[in-house]
Amino acid sequence: MDIAQIVSIVAAFLCTLVAGFLFAWAVVVMPGLARLPDREFLRAFQVMDRIIQDNQPVFMLVWAGSVFAVVAAAVLGFGPLDRAGRVLVVIAAVAYVLGVQLPTIAINVPLNNGLQALHTDTMDEHALRTAREGFERRWNRSNVFRTTVASLVSVLLLVVLIRL
Repeated sequence: MDIAQIVSIVAAFLCTLVAGFLFAWAVVVMPGLARLPDREFLRAFQVMDRIIQDNQPVFMLVWAGSVFAVVAAAVLGFGPLDRAGRVLVVIAAVAYVLGVQLPTIAINVPLNNGLQALHTDTMDEHALRTAREGFERRWNRSNVFRTTVASLVSVLLLVVLIRL
């Protein structure tokens, strides 16, 4: 097994873990939180997000590692892959960066940070409802998009592995 194969396996594994993480938030975590009253919804999200924001080491290794690995797989894949394989791995890398990481940085993280700044214990019901309405729909829409792209990238990377 050469370095391109090893890096491609790591990229597929890490990107698939990220896709699964996003999927779990889309189909379990957020629908579960949606059933909570506003204060509890906001507070529960703050608590879970704080784990990530505090740079939980395993999460950070998977999240940041997936970016490095998919870009490295695209670069290293130019040697052993045929033209179609090269196109697939480059599409996977570009889609992952633009369709998963960019929305995270541009939409989800700022929304998360805004939520982290709230003092839910001192907010009245109207302020809680307004905060939730400004957060929940936009965050969910972005997350479903990220989940879809991450899942498609995982499939592309598996196809690339077959071609190696």
